[in-house]
Amino acid sequence: MEYKKTSIEGVYVIEPRVFNDARGYFFEAWKKEEFEAHVGHVEFIQDNESKSSFGVLRGLHFQKGDYSQAKLVRVIKGKVLDVAVDIRRSSATFGQHVMVELSDENKRQFFIPRGFAHGFLVLSDEAVFTYKVDNVYAPQAEAGICWNDPALGIDWPIDAAQVLTSEKDLKLPLLKDAECFA
Repeated sequence: MEYKKTSIEGVYVIEPRVFNDARGYFFEAWKKEEFEAHVGHVEFIQDNESKSSFGVLRGLHFQKGDYSQAKLVRVIKGKVLDVAVDIRRSSATFGQHVMVELSDENKRQFFIPRGFAHGFLVLSDEAVFTYKVDNVYAPQAEAGICWNDPALGIDWPIDAAQVLTSEKDLKLPLLKDAECFA
């Protein structure tokens, strides 16, 4: 696998080596020793999966305090635009984001460390999205920021009228009003 650093320290795009032949393909999706050599020690404890249709936007979410989570995300079916926003107030890149297209074709993975809000927009008819986390989900620590906050400057590639999101996500605060990391 190739571990590509992004414009924000600690955020990586991971490109697997895919072996194709007449039977199909094979690749290693995650290898602890290799991951730790490039990214560092992260103890993933749970895998999650979601299925969404075109225009679904999930995010921008994070867990607060002791329940913050690092994530390793990928798409098994379809295509999404995945975004990580630095919400560490002490960071030189606070409020900046990294955006990457993840699909069943490119098989990329995206590593998002703790201290980031995360979200994705489905660009295909349907997408199956899976991710590893290093901490349990805690409803009392759930938080987020508004996906279309102008201060973030995220260029979502579909018209806002086509975006499908939850009622809860529609009520998320702007970055300036969010409870961020120190």
